[in-house]
Amino acid sequence: MSPGNARTPPRIALTRVALTAGAWLLAACGGGGSSSPPPSPPPPVNTLPPTSQSSTFSANCNGAPQSGSLYVNAEVEPYVVVNPSNPANVVGAWQQDRWSNGGAQGLMTGASFDGGHTWTLARTPFSRCTGGNATTGGDFERASDPWLAVSPDGTLYAMGLTFDVGLLAPNSSNAMLVARSIDGGLTWSAPTTLILDGPNFGNDKGSITADPADAHYVYAVWDRISAAQDGPAYFARTVDGGATWEPARSIFDPGASSQTLGNIIAVLPGGALIDLFTQIDVAASGAASASLRVIRSGDHGDTWSAPVTIADLLAIGARDPETGTAIRDGSDLAAIATDAAGTLYVVWQDARFSGGARDGIALSRSIDGGATWSAATQVNAVPGTQAFTPAVNVRSDGLIGVSYYDFRNNTTSAATLPTDLWLATSTDAVTFTERHVVGSFDMEVAPNAGGLFLGDYQGLASDGNSFLPFFAMTNNTIANRTDIFIVLSSVTASAASRSINTAPRPPAAGFVVTPEWRLRAHDAIVRAMERRIPHWHQLMGANGVAGEPASP
Repeated sequence: MSPGNARTPPRIALTRVALTAGAWLLAACGGGGSSSPPPSPPPPVNTLPPTSQSSTFSANCNGAPQSGSLYVNAEVEPYVVVNPSNPANVVGAWQQDRWSNGGAQGLMTGASFDGGHTWTLARTPFSRCTGGNATTGGDFERASDPWLAVSPDGTLYAMGLTFDVGLLAPNSSNAMLVARSIDGGLTWSAPTTLILDGPNFGNDKGSITADPADAHYVYAVWDRISAAQDGPAYFARTVDGGATWEPARSIFDPGASSQTLGNIIAVLPGGALIDLFTQIDVAASGAASASLRVIRSGDHGDTWSAPVTIADLLAIGARDPETGTAIRDGSDLAAIATDAAGTLYVVWQDARFSGGARDGIALSRSIDGGATWSAATQVNAVPGTQAFTPAVNVRSDGLIGVSYYDFRNNTTSAATLPTDLWLATSTDAVTFTERHVVGSFDMEVAPNAGGLFLGDYQGLASDGNSFLPFFAMTNNTIANRTDIFIVLSSVTASAASRSINTAPRPPAAGFVVTPEWRLRAHDAIVRAMERRIPHWHQLMGANGVAGEPASP
């Protein structure tokens, strides 16, 4: 789908203004597409006008001829944090002007000082379009994977992947960069380069985490794939509040024909670190499989434990039910959060609840610092439809929140793909109350980056009283395909205990992975990785699959 292809307008037209209560109710009551009717939604949450704005980048701002289709005004892949020193200070980041074949023109941030109602936008100087240059750093054509962290003293950190040409491509270069803000996200420092590589190594899927109790410590982690068929987890840290960063180093190497992906660090009470990642293994037969694993450090990242496996990752990836068009979702990634007691929660996309027929949202928790994990529990309320791209957060009062998209309001029309965002909350990680956040919007309008793309992940934060879903949603025009929105969603713990779902979701155990399911999971892994790295299946020795173009 090129930027010029016209689409039938979505069933509910969404514009760059706040949804009214009437429009919300119309969207929530849309019909069909699932095997069981959606639960009756509670009163509407507060949907605010978009955080993102139209592109202000000049033509050819990256300074080099580019391949691929540029989706001007397409904002995707948001992340969000709340400043603990000032909860009214909410800061988000996203990709601005997405390319079809990898990355965006630049990474933007938005700073709010009134809890998300109004925003001031800024450019993180990681690429040429956002002010990066050979003198100050960030002299790259494209940027991707925005992530944010905030220290207890209010210092903000932005991290991103930047690159020229692509990953592991001839004459390419790529880097992981970090910038710092001391004014609540209004301005950002010149970037610090954590690692810089040429065509023999590809850095990908970085995240950054600040120690919530000690502003000296901030941790960055990512995967570094090499032409030698491996992809260890790489780690860098600052111990002086961002003044300097230690050299990047490997903290876990899964070995030949294996790699990590989507590394994220959670900090437990007391300062212990948990690094969550997807491990992808390619067998001698060429079959690819994935599992979710964690490693632990009790000394601020100096040393790390052996890995512990949470679960096999058995996602098959979401698709348009009528056309078969792939959705570029979070099927190869997971998200992690911890509460004040140190309980860890991990969510991911998985087909285990349907016997491999469709992806749902799975949750596992650990009450012993990551040593053991519960069987996966299903979060999504309508098992008969695809659910994808979850995010997780735990409020200060212990209420668990999980956001995700699904297709329960889809119709039989091949012209549109009605999609909704939901927020499930729980006090026990077993029984969930579901709230409709927004929708239906037409996923078919989304930019195509190896699949219809809103982001490999979405944001979810909390300010003590509210969960703050921070997400990408399509508009009804190809001139402005997507925007980034925030929702203020107040949910009390007592309300969460009164589930509108029919019953708790039992843990998934004892199921049999059939050869057909295993093949679909293999294909989903290969497609996901081919979107990031050209010819990944050849590099890692995996059996090929007819996939979409590479697009980190």
